[in-house]
Amino acid sequence: MPVPPALVPSPVEVLADERLDAAGVGLLLKRDDLIHPDLPGNKWRKLKYNLEAAQAAGATRLLTFGGAYSNHIRAVAAAGAIFGFETVGVIRGEAHDPLNPSLQFAVDHGMRLTYLDRQTYRRKTEPDVIDRLGADFGDFYLIPEGGSNALAVRGCMELAGEITDDFDVICCAVGTGGTLAGIAAGLGPHQRAIGFSSLKGGDFLSDDVAVLQRDALGEVTGNWAIETDYHFGGYAKSKPELVAFVDDFEARHGLRLDWVYVARMMYGVYDLAAQGRFPRGTTIVAVITGPDFEAQTRS
Repeated sequence: MPVPPALVPSPVEVLADERLDAAGVGLLLKRDDLIHPDLPGNKWRKLKYNLEAAQAAGATRLLTFGGAYSNHIRAVAAAGAIFGFETVGVIRGEAHDPLNPSLQFAVDHGMRLTYLDRQTYRRKTEPDVIDRLGADFGDFYLIPEGGSNALAVRGCMELAGEITDDFDVICCAVGTGGTLAGIAAGLGPHQRAIGFSSLKGGDFLSDDVAVLQRDALGEVTGNWAIETDYHFGGYAKSKPELVAFVDDFEARHGLRLDWVYVARMMYGVYDLAAQGRFPRGTTIVAVITGPDFEAQTRS
């Protein structure tokens, strides 16, 4: 199922930086942010096989969950508009008028919005909540919050196989774990993956990634780890050193990193390299998963 206009495989760029040269480390950027303006990076990879499954099941409506600034909500709305699905977004919290730019984008692309209070939202996968949504909206194909499920893992597995350059380590940001679970599953025998949590207290993510891999593969691969010390205070929070890093990276390389996910991962890569955590001669791939629309609309 191609997405028009799609850029798959996404390009790989060499990043020259004297700080990494000093550490003996080479860095490549996997520019998944260039796949599609509304379905960039891991959003498209996670949705690809879910959309195929929805079509195969004869579904005409997609339903999913997210916060008020969710990139995933935007992506599902865009996918529905592109592929002819009705879409429903179940939003955490109370409705606010006017809509923020992320939710306005979703509505402009045909998504119907409904809201669950935070207590009910925590039970969003329980049968009584799902049944009530079915009564309100009719039959639907359910895509989980963040898009992470076994089919998403399958889509993200394809990323590593697109890279023709030799590399040793691949790094990505971690939100719900599906991207890391899939990337790690697609690696060669001497390669490993490192995820960088954007969440404070993200140790639980290791269990989530393991569950996703078991669901998708029947086993947990032993070639990945999650760094949890680069959250900068927690999701969508920041500190001066992260802001300075983003500004400096843009000045050096002409690429503005999204500060909610990708910038934390990239900061971690540079910091681990400076600590000597990568043997000299290591080639790293950093996955640029896409622009963060939450960061853009809050700036």
